[in-house]
Amino acid sequence: MPHPPSRSVLRRPQLWIGTGLIAAVVSMLFALLYVGGNVNPRGNLRDLPVALVNADAGADAGGRHVALGEQVVAGIRKAAENDKSIDWQVVSREEADKRLGSGKVFGALVIPQDFSATVTALGAPQPPQGKQPAPPTLSVLTNQSAGSIGSSMSSQAAQKAAHAASAQIGQELLKQAAAQKAQLPPAAQLKLADPVTVTVGDGHPLGARSAMGLSAFYYALVLVVCGMLGANLVNSQVDTALGYLHTDFGPFRKREPVQHTSRVRTLAIGMTLMLGLSLVMGSLVEAATVGILDMDASHLGHLWLYSVATIAVVGIGSLALFAAFGTPGMLLATVVFVAMAVPSSGATVPLQALPGFFRGLSEFEPLRQITEGMRSLLYYGAQADAGLTRAWTSLGVALVAALAFGFAVTAFYDRRGLHRIPRTETETGTPAAPAAAESATA
Repeated sequence: MPHPPSRSVLRRPQLWIGTGLIAAVVSMLFALLYVGGNVNPRGNLRDLPVALVNADAGADAGGRHVALGEQVVAGIRKAAENDKSIDWQVVSREEADKRLGSGKVFGALVIPQDFSATVTALGAPQPPQGKQPAPPTLSVLTNQSAGSIGSSMSSQAAQKAAHAASAQIGQELLKQAAAQKAQLPPAAQLKLADPVTVTVGDGHPLGARSAMGLSAFYYALVLVVCGMLGANLVNSQVDTALGYLHTDFGPFRKREPVQHTSRVRTLAIGMTLMLGLSLVMGSLVEAATVGILDMDASHLGHLWLYSVATIAVVGIGSLALFAAFGTPGMLLATVVFVAMAVPSSGATVPLQALPGFFRGLSEFEPLRQITEGMRSLLYYGAQADAGLTRAWTSLGVALVAALAFGFAVTAFYDRRGLHRIPRTETETGTPAAPAAAESATA
């Protein structure tokens, strides 16, 4: 009987409805997740950690001791009572540097040791010409290694607080000048009204070839994508080798004899092959980024091991989903490892600026943990408490969960006789399963 022309396939409603529904769900899901997580970072901002350092030693003026640094800290804390967007962490300069160097804070506002002395000098009698007092300063430190957007938000908040403190101090200086009935020229009045100079510097400098603090995210994303693509490749190649799929080479088609293998053994073969591919892919990713592109990186041995392990775990997790859910498992892996992972990773928009739903996702989504571990390796000298320990722990938990889930489901399918390709009557000596049953178990 001749086959109907191929165009008749387009007349099947199931083809249009099924494909259309899948495309609609995927497009809507990606739009809601990607844009929803990043559409309003300032409106969602809560408790962004910023260090506040008061190194001011105070000064004696008018027969009393003045500690303007404490006044600045008190003013910032009072303002923060009605604004929960910033978590001001009052620490020493040494502790601030430590937190900047491990990504625990996105920036810092530093009140220097001579702050009170330089401010009170402005209200003292005018010195001889050419011996003007040094202006008081407040230093704002950024930290792009923790995330460029978070660092920018931190810098803006710190500068706003610094300028507010300058305005408050300026009002007090003008009142003092008025009480002393000092005749100040307009330029001097303007200087006293806003006396503090705010400087901005890098609290944890990065190399020029670190993508402005985004190289860790891009590297981590490459590892996740390699794991997923590797799993897809392994899945198709194993099925081809077992005779479940054919291979097309241009106009030629090749198909191996079918080898009836249990689902558990098929999954074990795929995972073993995935481990081998991870060694190759992880090595090439590091060779390309560090060797060819000259990306700033250190601890290359640890970076290689981390790269291989990440690709292996993501690949094994994807293979477990493929084995459990079949073709829909590929879509599910894309949603888990990409659609939900990227917006909840905290790599571009900080977690503190994400809606609550995405903050919840970030607790178990793998890309966040992988990125934090990569930041530790690339920016923080592989410090364990800078995210590396959490990353390795998460990879271990994910590996155990993937193995347990994948082999539990496939073993259940095997026990129930839900073979991917039922044996024929010739092979088993019993009548073959009806076509409907074959379709249901494929």
